Amino acid sequence: MQKISVLLFLAWVGFLFYAGIALFTSGFLLTRLELTNHSSCQEPSGPGSLPWGSQGKPGACWMASRFSRVVLVLIDALRFDFAQPQRSHGPGEPPVSLPFLGKLDFLQRILETQPHHARLYQSKADPPTTTMQRLKALTTGSLPTFIDAGSNFASYAIVEDNLIKQFASAGRRVVFMGDDTWKDLFPGAFSQAFFFPSFNVRDLHTVDNGILEHLYPTMDGNEWDMLIAHFLGVDHCGHKHGPYHPEMAKKLRQMDQVIQGLVERLENDTLLVVIGDHGMTMTGDHGGDSELEMSAALFLYSPMALFPSAPPQEPEIVPQINLVPTLALLLGLPIPFGNIGEVMVELFSVVEDPQPHSSVLAQASALHLNAQQVSRFLHTYSAAAQDLQIKELHQLQNLFSKASADYQRLLQSPQGAEAALQTVITELQQFLRGVRAMCIESWARFSLSFLLLHLLAAGIPITTPGPFTVPWQAVSAWALMATQTFYSTGHQPVFPAIHWHAAFVGFPEGHGSSTWLPALLVGANTFASHLLFAVGCPLLLLWPFLCESQGPRKRWQPLGNEAEARVRPEEEEPLMEMRLRDAPHHFNAALLQLGLKYLFVLGIQILACALAASILRRHLMVWKVFAPKFIFEAVGFIVSSVGLFLGIALVMRVDGAVSSWFRQLVLAQQR
Repeated sequence: MQKISVLLFLAWVGFLFYAGIALFTSGFLLTRLELTNHSSCQEPSGPGSLPWGSQGKPGACWMASRFSRVVLVLIDALRFDFAQPQRSHGPGEPPVSLPFLGKLDFLQRILETQPHHARLYQSKADPPTTTMQRLKALTTGSLPTFIDAGSNFASYAIVEDNLIKQFASAGRRVVFMGDDTWKDLFPGAFSQAFFFPSFNVRDLHTVDNGILEHLYPTMDGNEWDMLIAHFLGVDHCGHKHGPYHPEMAKKLRQMDQVIQGLVERLENDTLLVVIGDHGMTMTGDHGGDSELEMSAALFLYSPMALFPSAPPQEPEIVPQINLVPTLALLLGLPIPFGNIGEVMVELFSVVEDPQPHSSVLAQASALHLNAQQVSRFLHTYSAAAQDLQIKELHQLQNLFSKASADYQRLLQSPQGAEAALQTVITELQQFLRGVRAMCIESWARFSLSFLLLHLLAAGIPITTPGPFTVPWQAVSAWALMATQTFYSTGHQPVFPAIHWHAAFVGFPEGHGSSTWLPALLVGANTFASHLLFAVGCPLLLLWPFLCESQGPRKRWQPLGNEAEARVRPEEEEPLMEMRLRDAPHHFNAALLQLGLKYLFVLGIQILACALAASILRRHLMVWKVFAPKFIFEAVGFIVSSVGLFLGIALVMRVDGAVSSWFRQLVLAQQR
């Protein structure tokens, strides 16, 4: 075989595997069509309006706004228990003292002294719990795609409708300061911005101190309608030290002082939102779907009374995306088109109104606007994509139609209809929660096309005659050694276990604005074993020679017409790799055979992983175990196949050089 034919054939087989992986990935991981539609004030909002009365602010659409401005403080990795008020386990016993507990004293004091102005929620984030995916969810109200976890190194602009775009479209000024991830997600969307590099997890203070330098002067300057501050110190402290380190207590106390400073400067028409985008594990990592990673804090405060009743004994648990429609309606903006979150109805109660039905009517009105927006999204999405379950979609639309008809009928005579309105609220909530559950299930669909392509690639003949056949046990052992080395060097196929510190090897001061170099360093650290063993795989051609007995081997030669062969002691069979020169026509075929065997063994591993993920796709641990495992196996296969291709090309190059040298040596001897 010609060398170029071997390389092209291996490339073709590798392409079949890549195509299979791509097809399975598109069907397995959370995928959905991103619509570019935008909600607008011209869309009919339906009958009914919130009875804010004179409290309504001008310039609003869909409904009168309750607030003119909002301060959004995003404390990265603010886990719920970091903000939860600490209580003694028994009478007379002091609360548990840990570095991450009970350090937000001012926040807890506000909750106790102003229960009608402040509220703490437990915000549940959807996996993956990585920052970029959480920012998308917090601004669009939809679910991020799982594979976007790899995009943390190179974020891209959000094309879907979102709160930032709605603010800008309404002519309102959005000022941002903090994590520079927002610069890539919302290019040109801010009237003023102060970006700070976010990748250096060893740096606990640069981003936070930069924000504090501009936060209070900007707030006092009144040149803003939405002020966003994204602090990173808590997250970086978790990555560097973990939550049990004294530095975590210092960081949380600093955030507590920030909250106090903001509360003291708030005006009556301003809402303060303090939220964590995700939590962290007990080791300070995040990215998966464990309880601690998905559990984040959400704190709301306004100088104007927000809540008609005292908070419950245990904070309410709300999906994180519920903040999007809630903020949109409170600020008089259209809800982003692709939102599937549910408004937090408690915030739409009328605090001071003698009529008991007013709060229920306000909540029903907000939910009806929310449900209308979600119904429009479902109608548009189902027309553009065919991945929603038709039967369940019809059932949900029928539920919405019934609830909407009941709501409109009750608007004609709301007096004394409090119980009926409460029923409508329940129906609308069932519709919104049913839509979210359906989307989560439908956007995790599965394809077995990978299996077909895998079988096609695996069915290619890989047995060729020749003296250089490498046994299957050698190839399998070599592939398993690559996997063993991956684990023995401290790696795990889960995102929180990635060795992020490898990004700073040789660059202790960081990389500036570069993201590809740290990504390359982390990737090289993670998949070094796959690459090294794949590049060294052609060395297995020496396996048959290593298995031979050592010492000179006699070559048997028949002489004349004698029936028995005699041994010529002066002729010895060449040993080890020099035998390659005796059969050059078999060498390239042997390389192809070895390469196909190695790809087959690797393909069996990823096929088993894909089958496990398919069978267990509804398992509770699918996004914690099986999806990350599949991603690591897929990336490892790609790295290994590329390394194998390079290794074989290198061996061929060396073989060509040796052949040229051998020919020159023979010619020299003949002279």
